[in-house]
Amino acid sequence: MTFAVAMLLVSATGPAGSVAAADPESVPQFNPPKSYYLAFGDSIPHGNAWANGVAAKASFVYVFAERLQQIRPSIRVVNYGCSGESTATFISGGCPMQLLGLPLQDPFEGPQLDAALSFLRLHRGEVSPITLTLASNDVRQLITACGYEFACIKANAPAAIASIGANLSDILGRLRAEAPEAEIIVTGMWSSFIGAFDLADPLIMELNAEISRVASRQRARFADPFPVFNPQGDPDAELAAICTYLRLCTDGDSHPSAAGHAALAEIVFAASDYARLR
Repeated sequence: MTFAVAMLLVSATGPAGSVAAADPESVPQFNPPKSYYLAFGDSIPHGNAWANGVAAKASFVYVFAERLQQIRPSIRVVNYGCSGESTATFISGGCPMQLLGLPLQDPFEGPQLDAALSFLRLHRGEVSPITLTLASNDVRQLITACGYEFACIKANAPAAIASIGANLSDILGRLRAEAPEAEIIVTGMWSSFIGAFDLADPLIMELNAEISRVASRQRARFADPFPVFNPQGDPDAELAAICTYLRLCTDGDSHPSAAGHAALAEIVFAASDYARLR
């Protein structure tokens, strides 16, 4: 498969990459599950699946929530995930799924960030953890703007990564200001570019390193599925992993499969450090 064709198949990208060393002064916040678990982001937390016209609860959010309920049975899930959301629309509004009137898991009005901040103000001290999954649609925008040409993508990647980092810094700073004690977990990206892993993987790793740096500055945790979704050193093993954890090889859809959502939930749970509570 050519790089261009692989790019065309991307409908969501997920966690990846080498993790930058955390600032010793930015110790990740630990906070046991509270009354609410809030999930924010794009189609990955949403799940991008429907049953009888209703959004199916099929994403990693609900698998992770099952783990949380083993610790705090009464915890409730609020999932604002919106398919098509980018770091920019998360701040300013205009998520495609919302504009089209497609079913959300938990409906909200206006920009997702405003809805998140409003919920945190209304339930001050009652929210932990928070998960944030963004950047795949920012990557898509770069790919589309470059006409799927790798030379253009590589040349413009540093500016795109910087923009994603700046937006995530704004988002996390505002979430942290409203929820200073909440545990926040940010998921990274995976590389779904079959046939061009050698070209795409290093760029996804660079993006992940930036996401990790931004998260650490706000005492957030970084959940890194790249080693699981994209094991390095053996192209056949990497292909097998992607075909297992994404729907790409069966349905031409790079959203996670059921196995992928389960794996992502385990990665998020490991990043949470909640295993110490069991």
